[in-house]
Amino acid sequence: MSDDFSTENEIIIPADLQNQTESGNELNDKITELSKKGYQLLKEDKIEEATQAFESILELEKNNNYALVGLGDTERKKNNLKKAIEYYNQCLLMHPTNNYALFGVADCYKSLHQYDKAIDIWKQYLVHDEKNITVITRVADAYRKVRDFTQSKELYLKVLEMEKDNAYALIGLGHLHYDFKEYRDALYYWTKIYEINQDSADIRVLTAIGNCHRKLKTFEKGTIYFKKALEKEPENFYALFGLADCYRGLNLPNESIIYWNKILEIDPNNKVILTRAGDAYRTLGNIPEATKYYTKALDIDFDIYAAIGLALICKSEGNYEEAVTRFKNLIRNDPKNSRLHSDLAECYFSMNKKDLAIKTLEDYLKFDGKNAILNNQLQKYRA
Repeated sequence: MSDDFSTENEIIIPADLQNQTESGNELNDKITELSKKGYQLLKEDKIEEATQAFESILELEKNNNYALVGLGDTERKKNNLKKAIEYYNQCLLMHPTNNYALFGVADCYKSLHQYDKAIDIWKQYLVHDEKNITVITRVADAYRKVRDFTQSKELYLKVLEMEKDNAYALIGLGHLHYDFKEYRDALYYWTKIYEINQDSADIRVLTAIGNCHRKLKTFEKGTIYFKKALEKEPENFYALFGLADCYRGLNLPNESIIYWNKILEIDPNNKVILTRAGDAYRTLGNIPEATKYYTKALDIDFDIYAAIGLALICKSEGNYEEAVTRFKNLIRNDPKNSRLHSDLAECYFSMNKKDLAIKTLEDYLKFDGKNAILNNQLQKYRA
């Protein structure tokens, strides 16, 4: 799930410009008229026409702050962020406290993932406008991006003190706690957003709630939100994946297969999903289908879980020699995977090679002596 929807890079029309009326000074009135026209065109996404309006102002007044900020905004709209920064900085050289230039350049740094620079500039903005909720939320977002949990949470909560149900702060707190694996707290904030919006809730909020339930292993509750998301957008990857994975967690492979295959209809060469579908078919005992999916995944690129799946099929069918070969090859690539050693030992034990089974487990336990599952398996073989 994309996590960049807690704030938007909106263009803000300067409040003082909106309130200006004719002054009687022909030049000033012309500049005001062009400025209002430029921002209106920008609001309508008529970027080139807006650019012409702002450039016309610079012909009348070289370093006009409205024109420089406006041109910065047009470049930001076109995602020419470095060019936008040049215009904003040109404005700040002449007008160091221009909040709109500060706001714009900070948003550019944020979009360039230069969060520390963005934070410094937003702090300058807050010196002049300390209760600006939009900016406080942006600073909180930036602190979240640099994983400063304490300052990020403090600022989000400050926003909620000023505006109880501010959507951006609630969503930001959801992301913050999710990033730090505090899934219950993330669920609390995202659920509040859902309760406020209900049927009009953003699909990303629905999948976020579903993902919290996946992490908390409350899979049945997760299915509710992923289904709601699919009602809005039937081919949404995150909703399809989440629902399939919840059914996997509920040990309902027949249900999970439906949604793994829906993803594969859209993205037939997704080796992760092919492997998950293979696992589901194997759990249901449909070995031909499982083999087909695992093999297709491995034809795309090596996938350890697909390779394990094929080895487990060999083991389940009593083809122990082939299974041993596969597990030994897998162990060479992933020597710390305890499951591989356990399965290899089981193969040896089934082949009446008890000594090799014991040695396999003993070798692994030299490095992971506290592994309860392998220790219990070893005691069973020694008995």
